[in-house]
Amino acid sequence: MRALARPLARPLRSLRPSPRPIRAVVHRTHAPPLRHAVPSVPVRPCRRYSTRHPSSPSDQPQSFADPTRPDLFYHLLPPPTPLSPTAPAFALSFLPSPPPSATSCTIIGWLPAEGAGEQAGLNDFVENPAFRDVLHEAIKEGLQEGVDDVQRNGAAALQEGWMHIHDARNPPALGRIGDPDDILASVRVEHGKVLASTYQPMPSYRLATADGLTTLTPALAAKLLAVLRARARSERA
Repeated sequence: MRALARPLARPLRSLRPSPRPIRAVVHRTHAPPLRHAVPSVPVRPCRRYSTRHPSSPSDQPQSFADPTRPDLFYHLLPPPTPLSPTAPAFALSFLPSPPPSATSCTIIGWLPAEGAGEQAGLNDFVENPAFRDVLHEAIKEGLQEGVDDVQRNGAAALQEGWMHIHDARNPPALGRIGDPDDILASVRVEHGKVLASTYQPMPSYRLATADGLTTLTPALAAKLLAVLRARARSERA
């Protein structure tokens, strides 16, 4: 409980989005995407950031936004947590309100909240598999509803074939295929239209890389927020 009384002084700043522009990238092929031969994607080296706690519990709120990414929030969770039965942890979320539980599907993942002198970085981040499922559900629904101009324009340019949906934190060069850990999913395009029913999540995708946490196009990010709010209400009911 000593560490819980002194919440995080500085948020993890390495998980910030890339400022590069968002664009759909298409892969011109009529064969279905390869889903089983997934390459091993190593954890990239990254800087580490202090999680030293202030001396007074009133010095820092229990929930706060990342100063470099306002849509990302840190929520201090008391033990037990998925990381430890005795130590507190920080839940990362796109929702400003604390999660309904320490294992809520609205939590992107967890970071340890240790005592003075300890640090947390990308290698300490533990992703939440339940959030991954919600993420893909939201993207698929967004494609079905046609909310995203970026993906619609990409499909119109491709006309026929399979189109990769890339994370916007590290978009590839025009006409190129992105890194396996940045490809969210693949979807079939016919007659210039996305067939959302063919949506196939990419097993190699990672929620957090050295380029930041999951970053969607504005329209898909709004769809994800709506789904997360609905899940939070359901979990609290």
